[in-house]
Amino acid sequence: MLNNLNLPNLCILLCLYTGLRVGEICGLQWKDIDFKQGSLMVTKTIERISLGNGKTKVVVEPPKTESSIRKVYIPLFVVALLKKYKDKTDKYILSGKTKPTEPRALQYRFKRILSKTKIRELSFHSLRHTYATLCIEKGMDIKTLSELLGHSDVKITLNTYVHSSDSLKKKYVKRLAG
Repeated sequence: MLNNLNLPNLCILLCLYTGLRVGEICGLQWKDIDFKQGSLMVTKTIERISLGNGKTKVVVEPPKTESSIRKVYIPLFVVALLKKYKDKTDKYILSGKTKPTEPRALQYRFKRILSKTKIRELSFHSLRHTYATLCIEKGMDIKTLSELLGHSDVKITLNTYVHSSDSLKKKYVKRLAG
């Protein structure tokens, strides 16, 4: 099934396994992917801004904080899937063009997928939360996770993304006896 992904759906999978924000995934260009290292560079974000009078505009900007400009490693199976679409241009991965896809379009696509698969409605940002939770459950330290998420302070990661589960509590308490 994963071998038959189209590029927009693959970008949703990429968010789930990298914790990128929706604007960051829309801002990814093929030149940002390092297939040899299995990583990507976050150097820009796409967002729709208000111009006033009810008008808006899509802009490409550097991330808001210096810590959001970062290298993020990608699981090898996702790198292999991306290689099938590999393009050595400066085109945006999601749109396949020199103009980016706006985040709202990717969010709508995500909602359609959830509806079609009868999964309860979630925000696109929940992929980032899922990534952070999985990283913690797999034993990743908070500092590393914080850097991968592009946070300037580990407190942001701890207060926003790290939620202890009953299974984790039981697991750690069992370690006390051994």
